[in-house]
Amino acid sequence: MVADRDGTVRGVSRAGRATLPDPAGSGPHRLPDWLTEAHRRAVDGVYDDAGGPPTGPFGGRRYAAHPTPAEDGHVVWWLLDDTDHQVARTALRAAQERSAVLAEISSTLLASLNVPRCSEVAARMAAEHLADAALLVAPSQGRRHALTHARRGGPVVRDSQQIDPRTVPGLAEALQGFPPVPARWINPADLPGWVTPPGFAGPVGSVIVAPLPGHGVPAGALILLRSSTEQGFTEGEEVFARLFAARAGAALSAARLYSEQTSITATLMRELLPPTLRGIHGVEYAGGYRPAKDHERVGGDFYDVHPGADASQETLVVLGDVAGKGLEAAVLTGKIRNTLQALLPLAGDHGRVLDLLNGALLTSHHTRFATMVLASVRRRDDRVRLRLTSAGHLPPLIVRADGTVEEATTHGTLVGALPTVTTHTAETELAPGETCLLYTDGITEARGGPLGDELFGEHRLRQALTECGGLPGEAIVERVQMLATQWLGSGGHDDMAAVAISAPRPRRQAAADGRTGDRIDAETTGRTG
Repeated sequence: MVADRDGTVRGVSRAGRATLPDPAGSGPHRLPDWLTEAHRRAVDGVYDDAGGPPTGPFGGRRYAAHPTPAEDGHVVWWLLDDTDHQVARTALRAAQERSAVLAEISSTLLASLNVPRCSEVAARMAAEHLADAALLVAPSQGRRHALTHARRGGPVVRDSQQIDPRTVPGLAEALQGFPPVPARWINPADLPGWVTPPGFAGPVGSVIVAPLPGHGVPAGALILLRSSTEQGFTEGEEVFARLFAARAGAALSAARLYSEQTSITATLMRELLPPTLRGIHGVEYAGGYRPAKDHERVGGDFYDVHPGADASQETLVVLGDVAGKGLEAAVLTGKIRNTLQALLPLAGDHGRVLDLLNGALLTSHHTRFATMVLASVRRRDDRVRLRLTSAGHLPPLIVRADGTVEEATTHGTLVGALPTVTTHTAETELAPGETCLLYTDGITEARGGPLGDELFGEHRLRQALTECGGLPGEAIVERVQMLATQWLGSGGHDDMAAVAISAPRPRRQAAADGRTGDRIDAETTGRTG
């Protein structure tokens, strides 16, 4: 196509006449508006196509124009049909935008492992990118379904209702994981009121119901709504909605699985963690526990206090150390604690209890062994009588009121390693203000100090206890743990556990020493954990 300086078309080639409108007829034809500026620059000799050739519609098609200067200031414009290329570029750009949206959706959804939060994010992003409003229907919990409504530009609303999925075409099937029904099969006028979110503008004009596939179990269903004033969902948008639903279903399924595992872990942890100790039948108990790895919370050290039915019966205290650390060792501690619970009717005979426990461990699939110490405790008048039996464990230490530290004369072989367990039981009494400390080797074998390679040792523990004469058991446990932790510094360590059994001093004596007697004389008949 040839145009003069003023942009008037002066001639069209034979190929052009077959494609472009006939320039002849009523007056001369001028170049289309989209080509005018490029023509002016070509006439002035300053045309530059670094940014790409000009493109635009002409005769029902779309063209890209390339100039060639001619004589007398005329310009020959070569028009290349760019219609198909433009369609392809538009489709590619749309696909890239949708891929970016899916990537954003995936990263945003997977950022939360909380099921309600993940549901809210999925509904909000669906309303923002796919429709005017969205409803996420969770699988039924009994007769009710959790519903999450969202509309574009509005808040996300969560609710739980008793609904009939059969009132929405395809919803009952989607909740069971079946493929979605085409949007054209759903009559928006038949939708029940609970489908539309509060504040939705106008009647529903188009609906998509898509399943949310999960990991083996459907994660729910997604309902997308457009008002009657908007364009209906196209076939491509239905495909994109299914892709979105697949990402949302995977994220919801992962969040639900994580929540279930977290709940199971929390339940198991409550059974594996040592209990909180209190006073029982006039005797004070205090415990402290620190696992080898703080983030695991549990390990191979454990302790329990099993009170007698009344003050006339002995209370059994158990402190033990299973070989190893972490969750694997904690599992065996759970088995040992459960077995000891079953053996409580025999608690008066320490040797019998340890023999039965030893047999149970030898016949199990566990290959670990354990050391432990048993203490039977009974208060008589103002004194506390103890029977102490060590099975391969460090002997308990007695802290007298004047600061003297004595070692209980008990010893024995460990549990779960040999066919039989041999033990020697020691008996002692605690006067008011005196404490018996049971502890694990995680305290004495804490490696640290100035050079970081020296054990805390029994001598340092005894020295620390000489300064604890007359202190409540809780204070003694806290001091021992504090000193061991300071000795460790930032270095690694084994599990550490300690239990203090104390004979409380009379209220008047404690008050005279500046200590409160309310806590010391407090008595409960159970333990919490």
